[in-house]
Amino acid sequence: MRSTDTVRQRFLRTLAPVFVCLLTASILLALDTPKPPDVEPPAARAETPAVLVFSRTTGFRHGSIPAGIKSLTELGREHGFRVEATEDPRFFEPTRLGKTDCVVFLNTTGDVLDDEQQRHFENFIRGGGGYVGVHSAADTEYDWPWYGRLVGAWFKTHPAIQPARINVEDRTFPATRMLPATWDRTDEWYVYRKNPRPNVRVLMSLDETSYQGGGMDGDHPISWYHDYDGGRAFYTGGGHTDASYAEPLFREHLAGAIKWAAGMTPHPPRKPAVPTDAVPGDATPDKGATR
Repeated sequence: MRSTDTVRQRFLRTLAPVFVCLLTASILLALDTPKPPDVEPPAARAETPAVLVFSRTTGFRHGSIPAGIKSLTELGREHGFRVEATEDPRFFEPTRLGKTDCVVFLNTTGDVLDDEQQRHFENFIRGGGGYVGVHSAADTEYDWPWYGRLVGAWFKTHPAIQPARINVEDRTFPATRMLPATWDRTDEWYVYRKNPRPNVRVLMSLDETSYQGGGMDGDHPISWYHDYDGGRAFYTGGGHTDASYAEPLFREHLAGAIKWAAGMTPHPPRKPAVPTDAVPGDATPDKGATR
């Protein structure tokens, strides 16, 4: 037994250094092996902003509506927002509006939403949604005071279509930064019931000496924006004629407005608006006035 134990002990003593070397090498190898870098999951891609173009009319109907829809659809492809056009007020319900970033009222007139649809639209704006009003969006929903404050001013009358000079008062805003300081163009120039300047940030105003029928005592805003009731609101008085929607500068003016209202192009708010009981004008347009 002693002889056997001695052989076994000698054998183990011979292998021990080998085991120690193998163990040490394994430890060193593990320490020297670089740790794979942490791989973060790819950032989720933002969805393409959705813009609802609403052009329902229950009063005067502009023949330029199809040209406007075509132009806005093209601008969406060029600027990265998706356009859906409708005249169906049933779109103004929580599910559809919940998938929308900006609603454009394109030459709407008259009463276009019922009471329930109005509430849904109010909630859309209060939830941070955007609004863009074009031309006769100011000839819409006279019995809805909240909307009157959203759009900023209501239509009163207008002279004949004619050229006029526009003074671009703010050229830092996304809808005006591409414009010259004075902009000469032809359109149907609205006269509004009250001057919106106290409640909004005016972007452009008409030089009433440059055309006939100004009607606003020399201070004639024609485009503006404001933060309103939790959302963003923009209005432009241009857009009566078909030709407007083929003008490169007017098209870029609209694109810049939509991108701001949809939250694509932030701009520091300058004059937040809080809903009040004041309504921008009485509720009846001038008799005989066309839009």
